[in-house]
Amino acid sequence: MNTLIAAAERFVFGHRRLMLAFFALLTLALGYATTLLRVDAGFEKLVPVKHEYMQTYFDHRALGGANRLMIALEAKGGGDIFTPEFFTVLKAVTDEVHFLPGVDRPTVTSLYTPNVRFIEIVEDGFAGGNVVPSDFTLTPAGLAKVRDNAVKGGHVGRLVARDFSAAMVTAQLQERDPETGKRLDYIKVADLLEGKIRALGTDTVEVRIIGFAKATGDIAAGAKGVVLFFAVTLLVSALMVWLFAHSLKLALLPLACSVVAVVWQAGLLAVMGYGIDPMSILVPFLVFAIGVSHGVQMVNAVGAEVFDGKGQVEAARTAFRRLLLPGAVALLCDVVGFLAVLLIEIRIIQELAIAASVGVGAVIVTNLFLLPLLLSYARLPEGYNARIHRAAEFKEPMWRLMARAANRPAAAVLLLGALALGVWGYVEGRNLKIGDIDAGVPELRADSRYNRDTAFIVGKFDLGVDVLSVIVETKAEGCIDPAVMEVVDRFAWRMRNVEGVQTTISLPQIAKVVSAGFNEGNLKWRVLPRTPELLVQSVASVDTSSGLLNANCSVMPVMVFLADHKAETINRVTDAAKAFIAENPNAPAKFRLATGNAGVMAATNEAVKDAKAEMLALVYAAVIGMCLLTFRSLRATACICLPLVLATVLGNAVMSLLGIGLKVSTLPVEALGVGIGVDYGIYIFSRMQGYLKDGRPIGEAYLQTLRETGNAVLFTGLTLAVGVATWVFSALKFQADMGLMLCFFFLVNMLGTLLLTPALAAWMWPVRAAPRTRRSFVRA
Repeated sequence: MNTLIAAAERFVFGHRRLMLAFFALLTLALGYATTLLRVDAGFEKLVPVKHEYMQTYFDHRALGGANRLMIALEAKGGGDIFTPEFFTVLKAVTDEVHFLPGVDRPTVTSLYTPNVRFIEIVEDGFAGGNVVPSDFTLTPAGLAKVRDNAVKGGHVGRLVARDFSAAMVTAQLQERDPETGKRLDYIKVADLLEGKIRALGTDTVEVRIIGFAKATGDIAAGAKGVVLFFAVTLLVSALMVWLFAHSLKLALLPLACSVVAVVWQAGLLAVMGYGIDPMSILVPFLVFAIGVSHGVQMVNAVGAEVFDGKGQVEAARTAFRRLLLPGAVALLCDVVGFLAVLLIEIRIIQELAIAASVGVGAVIVTNLFLLPLLLSYARLPEGYNARIHRAAEFKEPMWRLMARAANRPAAAVLLLGALALGVWGYVEGRNLKIGDIDAGVPELRADSRYNRDTAFIVGKFDLGVDVLSVIVETKAEGCIDPAVMEVVDRFAWRMRNVEGVQTTISLPQIAKVVSAGFNEGNLKWRVLPRTPELLVQSVASVDTSSGLLNANCSVMPVMVFLADHKAETINRVTDAAKAFIAENPNAPAKFRLATGNAGVMAATNEAVKDAKAEMLALVYAAVIGMCLLTFRSLRATACICLPLVLATVLGNAVMSLLGIGLKVSTLPVEALGVGIGVDYGIYIFSRMQGYLKDGRPIGEAYLQTLRETGNAVLFTGLTLAVGVATWVFSALKFQADMGLMLCFFFLVNMLGTLLLTPALAAWMWPVRAAPRTRRSFVRA
């Protein structure tokens, strides 16, 4: 290994200008490629497509998908919707929705569409028609007739608000635009919703819009502010690194190399055909953070060699030689850990893993090769050596205090405290929720326009915005089989009585109403007919456009409308459905979970729950394997990895306390936290192990390690924590949450490395004799 490192050193520093020219050309080429990078959002990217619920969803998407668009029109000023001005806007909105890209036009539903009908009982039997008749006029009589028809058709609470203050227009979006055949551009759809649909609002009518496309657009709009936060993070990092390096030039170089790594990452992703999803917009920040972390180590190593009196080129060569192996191992641990996340079969997480791995791969080159080359040309300011000597003398008391962590009595106290924290973290972490904790879209602030619109719709309409459809599969013409209809009816009744369910809609419920209608509307006859002949009469008028049956009546969805999509609500409903299925193993129909937006959320929550343990096991297996290969010691591996385990346990507890649910957008953070934390441990232990091999006592070995490497670890942790802490001011709640979590992981991993790693080593390594005589340098 030493021979390979020496050969790499000779090649790199023997061709410095050629290497720098190559890196410059590569940066220009990949910089151009970044202009080809596009926002790439997609509904199916966020879901586990191989989950059994999603298989049900794809098999029966025509009966009710989850990618729903809901537009509510509100009559301002406390009035009702039955005015000429309101119906003029409602007609215009309905027409515009038909021509939005990706809209499945037969699913467009409003008072104006022909699939919204009413049926009433008259002397001659039944009468019915469209809620808005063909001869409708914007007159008081015409509006009164529409009101009566909406009540007769049972549309109050569904398409009309309970207090008649709002009306609804709904539609399903397809994953691909049927006109172009290309994947639907959700950002474009969101822009059209704002520019064409919401713009139709007037002084008396307010337009409210929710749905996946709108949420994606709002998240993307908030993500545009990421550039500002990147600039703030860059400035904060520059200030902190300048205070650490005692030289503006040395501070700018690692920052510049980290920015180059981000440019390379973006360019490589574009070349590989990937886009950037609004939900993974934070990955460049993480790459920048990792780059700064390793860059500071290189600057620290060069400063240490200058401290010993070496020239700039020789100092850079020595730092390159000393850090190439531990730096490469630390970064490869990150790469392998991120690649392990690829096994989670949710596409957005896989794309995030690829983006992070590509970015860290770029950091390996920019920070371990490009940065030392630049440092070899950097002329240090006059008096630099004196500055780092003064800084070293100033920090010496702090290092001596921290070095006590390697003394067994102090180490015992630290380890007992860590054990207590671990127990508390485990207990509190068991309260961590899987899925959404808040109503609306948790990625946005509670007071965002989208979430305000969601609250309005939930408050005004009975059916709410969250639907979980259970698909009932049976034989052809099953809807005229009394046994089949009876078990479906019992299932719907069971679900209707589950806490958190607002109501259900199923074919048997409609058949009961029709049956009563054939008997003068008498409520005593609102029961399921007991013969196929009577069932034919009861279901014949129900069209497939209702979503309650398919063409040959072999599939009958039961729509379960939820009060919200909180994790506990969805779990309660799915558990009740599974219990009914288990209690009726011989039912003449097969019940399959689940479609609808809440069904997709249920699939995602279950996939995240199952993937969490698998993901962490893979990440830790990768980290442990790399540490064993590097240090060839179980003790060293334990000293590095046990603090990471504590950080993971405490991370779960903090998420529980902060009300952050574990889901697609937060699941990878734990893997990222492990990857970032292992860097600190490898740098610290690689230096300490060398001194231990020289025969030094653990306390002295750690003190010398702190003088050389501890400075960089401490300042890196603080710099990155302060940088990401600014994210709490983001308009995106998920970015604010991730800022808090990353800040936590940066600080806890840094403290765990500086305090727990030597404490563990103090009890794992025997007390040794005094070291052989050797000059000891105090380094900044």
